Amino acid sequence: MDGRRRNPYELTEETPVYVISVAAQLSGLHPQTLRQYDRLGLVSPDRTAGRGRRYSARDIELLRQVQQLSQDEGINLAGIKRIIELENQVAALQSRVAELQAALDGAAAAMQQREAAVHASYRRDLVPYQEVQQTSALVVWRPKRQQQSD
Repeated sequence: MDGRRRNPYELTEETPVYVISVAAQLSGLHPQTLRQYDRLGLVSPDRTAGRGRRYSARDIELLRQVQQLSQDEGINLAGIKRIIELENQVAALQSRVAELQAALDGAAAAMQQREAAVHASYRRDLVPYQEVQQTSALVVWRPKRQQQSD
């Protein structure tokens, strides 16, 4: 979760609401196929207290993806399982990268604030600042001649 308290009645794409017959209808698959995918670990729906399967909108989308990879692309179920695992791993890594980037951005902002505080603490009354103009003028120095005494 993102740290905020959620309304327990709020539905998200992860909320398990569909029984197996409805999930089968929405995904275009037979309920027995959904049971097989669950046994193989391809799509694992949540369970009720009575052990009934409850599918979320995300699960329905995943079922459609499995069907598409199997029928249209000709990938076997073991290959599909590996694809799903890798996609989940990529999503987890992308999430971690986003977390680390946010932490890095926060640390950089804190460092800039501390740096600004140090610069603001300088005592400017001790060292007067005058801008020096650079010129290309050349000054020739000639020592005074000493007069000879008789």
